[in-house]
Amino acid sequence: MLGSGFVCDFYMNALRYVPDQRVVVNFSKTEAKAQDFAQRWRVPESTTDMQAAIERDDVDLVVVGLPNFVHRDACIAAAEAGKAVVCTKPLGRNAPEAAEILQAVRQHGVFNGYLETEAFMPDVLRAKQAVDDGAIGKVLIVRAREAHTGSHASYAWDASTSGGGPLLGMGVHAVAACRLFIGKDVMPQEVMCWADTLEHDVPFEDNAVALVRFENRSLGQIEAGWSNHGGMDVRTEIYGEDGLIHIDATHGVPIKAFSLHSMGYVQEKADSDTGWTFPQSDEAWQYGYHGQMYHFVRCLEDGTPAAEDFEDGYISNAVIDAAYRSAESRQWEAVDLSGLSASG
Repeated sequence: MLGSGFVCDFYMNALRYVPDQRVVVNFSKTEAKAQDFAQRWRVPESTTDMQAAIERDDVDLVVVGLPNFVHRDACIAAAEAGKAVVCTKPLGRNAPEAAEILQAVRQHGVFNGYLETEAFMPDVLRAKQAVDDGAIGKVLIVRAREAHTGSHASYAWDASTSGGGPLLGMGVHAVAACRLFIGKDVMPQEVMCWADTLEHDVPFEDNAVALVRFENRSLGQIEAGWSNHGGMDVRTEIYGEDGLIHIDATHGVPIKAFSLHSMGYVQEKADSDTGWTFPQSDEAWQYGYHGQMYHFVRCLEDGTPAAEDFEDGYISNAVIDAAYRSAESRQWEAVDLSGLSASG
């Protein structure tokens, strides 16, 4: 387990329910963080030497839960060591960086998986099954939104370490949702995007809306922002020729409460734990962490390809790159997918 931050806690929570696996070492930037994480999750060893952690003989799968600016080095190091590797979103800070990562795993022939939670959320999977069964006919439009009040990670507020604002950090989830329902074999072609800094003192956008046209003329609408109070807002709407499906992953939960006293932990990015709240009964399950960890461990064990891999991560990066170009040019911008063939 490379990393000891917020997302790695989700991964460890999910892995508790996956049989036939054992986390043998944690890498963290500082000794204190490494030891604290190892103690908290009962990981037998910890280290501040990433290369040493990757190259251990008892490591079959490397989980990259590090900040964006370390993804490239960590994934390439794992590939060069011949280790299977899965990486959190976004794959790269931009498409060229993601292409380097994709080229490395292809060159060394290692199993790779893109840790995109949208593709493993139970509600999303149920909706996808309905779409695949033809319940709403051909999908015409997908609207996907992810928003909150801003990242709790310091690196996310620095453009050089994050690669961008919520358009990148959260917009990649929306790209994945659009592709999941429109069809992963249908390539995104061009993007029109509005992005602006409305609230926060940051050197990039804090809110964005983008339209993505796919080669079959279907439309994806991406919304991402840091101006959403009340906790996470994760929604997907699928509109087809014969029906529609709406998914509300964060406010459509079974528990709705009003309390004058603290409800305790409610959900990620919740502003308050009193008044009206929407407590998550099992946030890691609801957000797809259990499903994705089970999937990748099983695929590695069975020798089958992952449902989400680094190609998917690269495509998401390429769409977001086009969105940033469009926000500057105020025109439709083509999605450059040359890295798919160049890496092959």
